[in-house]
Formats: sequence, C-alpha cells, structure tokens
Amino acid sequence: MPTVRYATSPLLASRTPPWRVKFLIGAIGLGFAVLIGRAAWIQIVHNQFYLDQGASRYERRIELQATRGRILDRNGELLASSVPAPSLWAIPKDLDASPAELKQLAKLLDMPAADLKKRLDSNPNFVWLRRKVEDKVAQQVAALKVKGVYELREARRQYPEGESAAHIVGFTNIEDEGQEGIELAYQKQLAGRDGSRHVIKDRLGRPVEAVGDTIPAVDGQAIRLSVDAKVQFYAYQRIRDAVLQHKAKAGSVVVLDAVTGEVLALANVPSYAPGDRRNLTGAQLRNRALTDTFEPGSTMKPIVTSLALETKRVRPDTIISTAPGRLTIDGSTISDSHAHGDLTVEQVIQKSSNVGTAKMALMMQPREMWEIFTAVGLGRKPQIGFPGAVTGRLRPYKSWRRIEQVTMSYGYGLSASLFQLAQAYTIFATDGELIPMTLLKRDGAADAVAPVRKVTQSDAAEGPRPVLAFKTAFRPGSDNEAMPAPAGEPVQVHGTRVISPATAVAVRKMLNLATMAGGTAPKAQALGYSVGGKTGTAHKVEGRGYSGNKYRAWFVGIAPISKPRIVVAVMVDEPSNGVYFGGDVAAPVFSQVVQQTLHRLGVVPDLEVQPQIQSNIPAEVESF
Repeated sequence: MPTVRYATSPLLASRTPPWRVKFLIGAIGLGFAVLIGRAAWIQIVHNQFYLDQGASRYERRIELQATRGRILDRNGELLASSVPAPSLWAIPKDLDASPAELKQLAKLLDMPAADLKKRLDSNPNFVWLRRKVEDKVAQQVAALKVKGVYELREARRQYPEGESAAHIVGFTNIEDEGQEGIELAYQKQLAGRDGSRHVIKDRLGRPVEAVGDTIPAVDGQAIRLSVDAKVQFYAYQRIRDAVLQHKAKAGSVVVLDAVTGEVLALANVPSYAPGDRRNLTGAQLRNRALTDTFEPGSTMKPIVTSLALETKRVRPDTIISTAPGRLTIDGSTISDSHAHGDLTVEQVIQKSSNVGTAKMALMMQPREMWEIFTAVGLGRKPQIGFPGAVTGRLRPYKSWRRIEQVTMSYGYGLSASLFQLAQAYTIFATDGELIPMTLLKRDGAADAVAPVRKVTQSDAAEGPRPVLAFKTAFRPGSDNEAMPAPAGEPVQVHGTRVISPATAVAVRKMLNLATMAGGTAPKAQALGYSVGGKTGTAHKVEGRGYSGNKYRAWFVGIAPISKPRIVVAVMVDEPSNGVYFGGDVAAPVFSQVVQQTLHRLGVVPDLEVQPQIQSNIPAEVESF
C-alpha cells in the first residue's frame, strides 16, 4: 500500500483566507457571550423562578387552618361549633382492591358502586371519597385495609339544637363557608383567617426543619345571639304541635323582647336538621317568619285605630254604628261576621268589626294611613342584619282607591312578614315607640337607652303628637336621658316615636279586651299573666283572587299588659282540620309561649293564679 505524505498535501500548501479565521474566532466569541449572558440571566436577573423550582422539590407550605367561631345563645349555650371529623381520600393509581372490597367500600360511603368507580376514574392522583364522615364510618373503612385509601382530619360543624334553631343558625357547606342564617350573615367574623408555615421535607414527605416565619392562624370570633335556646325550643315545639293538630301546611312563631329590642325566638315548621341536609326541600329551608309575606288581616285594625285616636278623630268610648253589619263603598260590600249594632271603638277591636274599622279609616286621608303603616315598618326591610328578610308590599298612597283604603284598614291589599307584624306591635308595648330589633345580644346600656318608664296620668292627659313626627328618630331629651338601670332590671332601648303614650295605653286596653269574654281570643289568656292581642284570619291569595277554603290564621299580642315585656306573633298556614280562626288556631300557641317565656325571663306574674285559663269561653266570631 503506497504511503500518503500529508505534509506535502496541496491542501496544506494553499493559503487560508483571512476572513475565515476572523469568522471562526468571532463565532466562538459570540457563543461564549451567549453562554455568559444566559448564565447572568439565570443566576442574576431571573433567578427567582429557578430558586422557586428548586425549593418546590424539598420545601412545602403547610396551611394552619383557623377554627370557625362558635355561635352561642344569650346565655352561652352552644348553637353551633366545630369538631374534628375524618375525611376519606384516595390515590386511584395506587388503589389495590378486589371488586368485593370496592363494593363494601361503596356501601360504607353510602354511594352506589358505579358512582364510586366513576369518581376513582376521574383523577389518577387524588380524589375525595367522602368528607367529614362519622368516626364509626372511618373506622370501618380503615378496617378494610384497602391500599391507596387514606384519612385526613377536618373540622365539621355541629348544631346541638337541631331543627328548633335551624332557621336562625343556618349551616355551612363542605368547605365550611356559611350558606344560610347567621352562618352566612356573619361569615367573615366566624371564618377567621388561616395561617401558614414553611418546612423542609425529606424524600418521604416528613417535615424535618421549619424555614422562614410562621403566620399563625386567627380563629373566628364567637357570635352571641339574643336568642334564648330554651325559649326557641319551646316555641318550636308549640308551633310544631299546632301544625300537626290542625293539619296545617306550615307555621311560625316570633318572640321579641319589647324592652331590650332583642329577638328571643324565631321558629318555623317545617324545619330541618342542619347537620344532615340530605333530601332537604325548599319548603323546609324557608325561614317563613322573615321571607314569607301575606295579607295581615285583622291584625292591622289596632294600628288604624291608634291613628284615629292619635288624631283625636275618636275616643275609646266613641260610638260607631255598624248596623246592619254591612257597608257598601263604590259598589263593593264589606261585611261583619254578624250584625253588632252600635259599638264603641274599644268594642270594634274586641269584636274585630270590619265595618267599624272601615268607618274609622274613611275619617282619614290616605296619606295619614300610609305614614303610620310606614312608621311601624310595613313596606320596609327589617334592619336586623339577617339574609332573606323581605320588605313586604305597601303601594304609594296616591294610587289608592277609596275601597282599597278601607280594605287596607283590616289587612287586605298590603302584605307583611310575621316579623314585621311583631315589630309593629312594639309601639303598643313601649308606650308608642317602634323599637329597633337585633339578633345579637345587647349587653349593658347603649347610647339611646333608659330605664323603663311607667306611663303616668300626666302622660295620658297629653295631647296628640303629630303623625308626621314618625319620620324623625327618637332622641332622648332632658326628660328621657339614659340612666343606669336598677340591678337585675332590663334596660329599655328607645326607637322612633310613632304614637303618644296615652294612645298606646288606650290600645293596650283594647287588646286586653280582645282576649277576655266577648272578644275573639279568650284562648290567648296565659296563666298568671295579663295579655292582650289581636287575632287575624284571611283567605289566601290564589291566582288573581282569593281561595274559598284556604286560610292563614294569626295572633299578635303583648304580655304582661300591666308592664309589657314581650311581643309574640304566631302564624298558622292553611289549617285544614275544621277550625281556621286565629282565635282558635294561633291564640293557644301564643298563650303557651307567653307563659314559658315570661317564666324564663323571671317576670313576676301580675294576676292571681287562681282560675285556670278560661278556654271554654266561646270566642267572638272574627270578621275577616
């Protein structure tokens, strides 16, 4: 084989062009410049991304969960609290279970096997099987020893009062966020703020060292309500029993403290268990006392009468002829249940005469009636900081026809919630002031509070106060300055002056007569306590007219009459067991709730406890 002499190759003998050397040197230099620039970009300019990526391999952020605040009643009794509960989850790609084990797992999780399989197929890395289960269920699942199924502890909300307080307390969702009631209204205060801490973990995921600052969790605040759990439970029991007894569709009770302006109870039937909301219906969820409106019927008569008294158009002993028990206005006829003949104004309320009330309404201008309706809260949303409270319906007075003005005087043509009616009656319990209501407990004297002042003869002799003064909020003056209340005595909260003390006293007497012999509600009498109130019965609206056989029955009253402390409003929807008048259906519930509540509040009986409640006295048939 011939020898190749590379040293004498013609290629080596040829001269290299100068530009080629320069190009190669430049290319190499440019390459080094790019590498240096890239290194500077990664390590100096844009290094945070890579630091984060590196830290994510060994550093973890652990969330420190805040404990949701408790909800308490006025005496510190638990209405809602958080307790640890097991949640079950799985890594589907690691799951190792036989078909029989999966079937048993689905049974323990209370779900069809097909749904469990679908859930496991949705994500190979992580799925929730069931969150916040009972400890017994978690123990049974653990006993299966299925590989790839794990347990995590979370906080679960529990509600000791169950159905009785459900519509007040509400509930949270699976993420512990308020959905209804106080849980929703005070979500921000109850939720608190989660904290966090950063740790370094080993390859097995175990924390080995804390790094950086720890942000502590801030637990949610406890919310103390004005509600008394025992009064709430008793009110719920009584309205539940009444709904069952009269085969009614629903019922509600509202109990207000007319002195402190606190809501003591707000109960509805049907209700639900907040901790177990499976198969929950809309009918159970509705807080009817606040969200449902209706035509209030004869419960409006005392309000119209108070306006007639306040403007000096009538006196309690003024005679009004209701004969022959009918009154025709603009072609429409208003009727009483039967002819009463001549009645005093007191008897008009006692016997619930539509004709007598209509004649008083015709003495007034529509604007005057609209002003007092507005002053007592009708057509306005209750300011109690609770979700779902409605305004009701009250049309502008300029659009009222004469017959509409008359029918509104006995509760047709306008609408209100049971809570609005209860608050409206505080004007009779507090010597003429509409008291602002709250669902939170009031502790001690506020800026606008003063001791309960008894009405004197000089008050009763005062002249009428202008109706237009309704629009000005009451401000304590020299005669009503806030003073420390006696030990153990409730502190009176003042509100908006609506009627004079003399008018309030006169109407209280009329309400008391309505519960005595000859009135529409003798069954409202309470053992040991004087009471007063007004029945209401109305046909339900159906389509564009009124149903002939569907009714709502109410009773709204105050007790004790001698020194009012509470207002209680009761509504029974569609009683269908042969009795539907408010005096027969709602008044007995009022009687029972009043006795229990006043006893609970430590109110001394103002009547001798000798005779039993005169439930055998026939009630006057109500006109509606």
